[in-house]
Amino acid sequence: MIASGVKRGTAELAVLSVLEEGPLHGYELARRIEEQTGGALRFTLASLYPLLYRLENRGHIKGVWETSDSGRRRRCYRLTSVGKKKLAPIRAEWSELFRALKRLTKVSHA
Repeated sequence: MIASGVKRGTAELAVLSVLEEGPLHGYELARRIEEQTGGALRFTLASLYPLLYRLENRGHIKGVWETSDSGRRRRCYRLTSVGKKKLAPIRAEWSELFRALKRLTKVSHA
């Protein structure tokens, strides 16, 4: 399991990357992150929603209220054009960090 301090730094990249695949509501977003990382990254809804609100306030994502056939309302989030532009530099920063850590610690990818 990845420590929470490290996870906090990866949250923005994880959310934007998963939303790049298409719009999702919060629960499904958390489930996809967990699934696609083999359970290494897990976000509770209590920690995910404040991040979603911050990303929405920055214009990186857009949330829209939807009502299901059963009448249940939920907020569906999608990546905006601003968010798409932000994703490449974030990926580059993480890539550089991984390269630097690999040089420093002499750890290679499994």
